[in-house]
Amino acid sequence: MDEHHATEKDFDSRIREWLSTLGEGRRFFPLDLTASALLVIDMQDFFLDEKSHAYIPTSKLIVPNVQALIGAYKRNGMPVIFSRHAHKDGEDLGMMGKWWSDPMMDDDPFTKISDTMPVEDSDIVFRKTRYSVFHDTELAKSLRDKRVEKVVITGVATHLCCESTARAAFMLDFEVYFVIDGTATWEEDMHLASLKTSSDGFSVPVTTKEVLKALGG
Repeated sequence: MDEHHATEKDFDSRIREWLSTLGEGRRFFPLDLTASALLVIDMQDFFLDEKSHAYIPTSKLIVPNVQALIGAYKRNGMPVIFSRHAHKDGEDLGMMGKWWSDPMMDDDPFTKISDTMPVEDSDIVFRKTRYSVFHDTELAKSLRDKRVEKVVITGVATHLCCESTARAAFMLDFEVYFVIDGTATWEEDMHLASLKTSSDGFSVPVTTKEVLKALGG
């Protein structure tokens, strides 16, 4: 798939192909989203705005799906939690600073969450400085306080922050559901490799339609 010229029809076809290769991870848990929370990972202009050098072309295809999932969770009175990757001046960048030549700084306008995401003032947004939103944040405590037992992963980038968050959630004993058409990254082979790895060991791959149906709509 040419990520720069992908269409919804192309995307639907790819989703069917991905599902045909992801059977193993789908056998562990029935899709019961009781006591679950939706995690919306790094849907920021840094990745979603075409003017950004880090723009992910296929992000435009997942925006409607993520919007629909946010809406369904909110209608059901269930937690929706956003993450925003940004480093503040003076913070230790750690390996992120050594690996990437362009760390996402807090004062960069591109680090704001995209206007395409229906974020309200009452919504929980965790600023993070590493791939996983569980790292050095209060996310796990927040989920436990809300009696959340399962997390549904959406956002970008599939093989970096989404996969890292899914791995961390699994290690903290949350059931993890990974929305294959609600996550995106720069190259399809990276996306599919991440889905295969995740579904083999720590997350259940699901589609947006499956999640919406499980939520009653």
